Amino acid sequence: MSDEGLDGLFEGHRVLAILRGMPVETTVALARRAWELGVTAIEVPARDEAGLEALRATVRAGAELGHPVGAGTVITPDQVRAVARAGAAFTVAPGFDAEVMAASEGSGMPHLPGVATPTDVQGVLRAGGRWVKAFPATALGTEWFRAMRGPFPDVRIVATGGMDAHNAREYLGAGARMVAVGSALSDPEQIPLLAGLV
Repeated sequence: MSDEGLDGLFEGHRVLAILRGMPVETTVALARRAWELGVTAIEVPARDEAGLEALRATVRAGAELGHPVGAGTVITPDQVRAVARAGAAFTVAPGFDAEVMAASEGSGMPHLPGVATPTDVQGVLRAGGRWVKAFPATALGTEWFRAMRGPFPDVRIVATGGMDAHNAREYLGAGARMVAVGSALSDPEQIPLLAGLV
């Protein structure tokens, strides 16, 4: 599930837009703008009821256009069940928890776990995954990405944490398959600039 599911959702994409902590209407409006510009990989963190409401609304908007929407910051099996009911297509976590990964994939949602060490990456591989989220990416630095390519050439890494339109190319050049951009999206110029990477 993990490989095929995330390959199907992410392959060919360069940008994952994280729409975090905004009112529902703003979240949906930003998602629509991203979709129009070709940034079609969208994650809505769902840590609380406000996040779940934004996720549900964005899932409905995406369904109209055929774009799946993922749920972010999913760190417990209870959250897995909640975002599954909300219609999430995939889940994302800041770290790796085999139980959460299994629960998500058992619910039909491929899981993108967070990693920061080779041990984390090996744990994901043992659990059957191949996509990982390197977090926090700017703290790890581009050399981390280059170093990981040696022992883990088949692992697909999404750079997350501190990413924006200005440093994205640097991390993609260092070996990231995608960059996930969150806080920077509060700047209205970011999405058009990021669309240039697509």
